[in-house]
Amino acid sequence: MPDREAGRAFCVVLHDVAPQTWDAYRPFVALTDRLGVPLTLLVVPDFHHAGDLRRHPRFVAAMDARLARGDELALHGYFHADDLPLRGDPWDFLMRRVYTHEAEFYRLDTSAARERLQRGLDLFAGFGWRPAGFVAPAWLLGEAASAALTGLPLRYTSTRRALLDLRHGRVHPVPSLVWSARSHWRRALSRLVNSAALRIQGAAPLLRLGLHPVDMQHASARRFWTATLNHLLTCRTALTKSTWLDRAV
Repeated sequence: MPDREAGRAFCVVLHDVAPQTWDAYRPFVALTDRLGVPLTLLVVPDFHHAGDLRRHPRFVAAMDARLARGDELALHGYFHADDLPLRGDPWDFLMRRVYTHEAEFYRLDTSAARERLQRGLDLFAGFGWRPAGFVAPAWLLGEAASAALTGLPLRYTSTRRALLDLRHGRVHPVPSLVWSARSHWRRALSRLVNSAALRIQGAAPLLRLGLHPVDMQHASARRFWTATLNHLLTCRTALTKSTWLDRAV
């Protein structure tokens, strides 16, 4: 295919991967396996304080199996919960209570963020996992928390619009398709916005498909992701984030 020859690629990124959400993803994961599509799995060490992954050996075994298939695991926050009090200004309320309730790394100071990052990396290391990436919940990584990434054994982090190569100090603009699926009107709008983004961003070297567990609960979202996956396979190569970065250097 011409577009494949031109090096265009896409990444399928599953957000909020945890023992509490994995079953919802299984049918979609089975589809990607049939199509030979590798996944970037954003794994939460202790989802909403429900108990860290050491209490979930079957989930850990499932992630080991995904790694053996060629998938990539990335660290996705630690609790995926925003436990800090609000500051009292309208913008803080908008970002942390309207946009999302899970902006764990948005208001952490550098010391607290560093401790939480290291805690997650240590937990992963206990399973033999060496994640190349860290993605803050809701892609909200505050300036102070961002500084905590310095010196850690991480290759990249991501925002809604970019993939940041921490080793080389490069920022790669990378469009991300994502649904807001928690209400009918949001799902309808998401379908229109993401369909338009596919057309507008057709020349982008890399596209990210950012799926969330709630998407799996709604037929319209599932149909969109399935159709998009099949379409992109006709004109792009499916890669993990780390593999794409290796090729982009």
